Amino acid sequence: MLDPIADMLNRIRNAQAVNKETVAVPFSKIKFEIAKILEAEGYIGKIDNKKKGNLKILEISLKYRKEKDEKGREEPVIAGIKRVSRAGQRIYAKSHSLKPVLGGYGTSIVSTSKGLMTEKQAKRQKLGGEVLCEVW
Repeated sequence: MLDPIADMLNRIRNAQAVNKETVAVPFSKIKFEIAKILEAEGYIGKIDNKKKGNLKILEISLKYRKEKDEKGREEPVIAGIKRVSRAGQRIYAKSHSLKPVLGGYGTSIVSTSKGLMTEKQAKRQKLGGEVLCEVW
């Protein structure tokens, strides 16, 4: 696996497409920090660290809206999730050039010198960094 963050985002997207309650991803510190930000912003439910044998697993509870879509399934809270910076093309932004996602309805996760944070927090602290992903 070349990009573990993209793998985590794809697992979340695919699990929500089939209305799963939880999704399990291999544990890493950066994935845990991304999940904490998504939880704080209200995109996902609770996060659990579990051990399966000698492997650490990050179990993420997914959130759904009460309204149903045209197929009768609950709609996921995350309408879209996109990896911005990739291994082949890193995307960096200065604090003044961080743009809001969907006119402020979404969130970007930025890796700064002070750790991972949303683009709003990075702008407030006047920090730039690598734009990891966008969620809306």
